[in-house]
Amino acid sequence: MENKKKILVVDDEPNVRRLLRSILSNNFIVIEAEDGQQAIDLANTQKPNAILMDMMMPKMDGLTACFAVKNNPATKSIPVIMVTAIDFELNIKLSQQMGATGYVTKPFSTQDLLDKITKALQAT
Repeated sequence: MENKKKILVVDDEPNVRRLLRSILSNNFIVIEAEDGQQAIDLANTQKPNAILMDMMMPKMDGLTACFAVKNNPATKSIPVIMVTAIDFELNIKLSQQMGATGYVTKPFSTQDLLDKITKALQAT
């Protein structure tokens, strides 16, 4: 059996998590978190190969969680791709400053998303 890479999908919207799972589950093992704190916990325990992180979530937003993942020696090598409905140049710059590898705007094309994940995985 082929060794599938593990992707952590972080979004507070169950419908978005379901959509991402349906897009990714053929090629990847998908694990899910509904807020930034869960994302940090799962990054530590599950060691995903990449993280798709929503920016705006309750409890802890995606930028804060991304920063925490990237500043933890145990998880800093995991690429984080920010997924957000807000396409502001400032958000792209902020996400890069927090350590994000990529940035995808909702609604996204399946191919664009898969291309960004593939590129992030190849960079590790």
